[in-house]
Amino acid sequence: MSISMYSASVPVISRLLNNMLGWLDKADEHAKNKKFEPSVYLGMRLAPDMFTLTRQVQITSDSAKGCVARLAGVEMPKWEDNEASLDDLRARIRKTIDYVQSFTPAQLDGTEEREILVPRRTGEPNRFEGEVFLKHYAMANVYFHATTTYALLRHAGVDLGKSDFLGPLK
Repeated sequence: MSISMYSASVPVISRLLNNMLGWLDKADEHAKNKKFEPSVYLGMRLAPDMFTLTRQVQITSDSAKGCVARLAGVEMPKWEDNEASLDDLRARIRKTIDYVQSFTPAQLDGTEEREILVPRRTGEPNRFEGEVFLKHYAMANVYFHATTTYALLRHAGVDLGKSDFLGPLK
């Protein structure tokens, strides 16, 4: 039995992005309860050489839209990276969910062997077959940057647990 490229991407990514909205809601509540500006979260990073929380969310978004766009063989939309508040980050996540969910199974299923080229700063692109790209590159990137966002908020004292990461089990 072959993999459904759609079911392994769109619902999984959508769920994770929806969970991220909940994390940001909890971050807002935490800031309110502790009486500080939620914008404090935006510049947080786990280590000096890591990206900020804002950039982690942006890259999660870019990785999600890049995953489905590349599999479908369409141009990935370019969005400005100008988010300056948790509300802006939530808006970007919602926009990403809408974009990801605009793809149909017919656009993604059957792309297991499609050649996927991912640009690199060094010039020569990474080359993948669709299924390898999905399983070992795209989803790993989405989860890496989402997990880092979660870790930053958790480190800041936001009351998040495993159930917030996993979301409702249904």
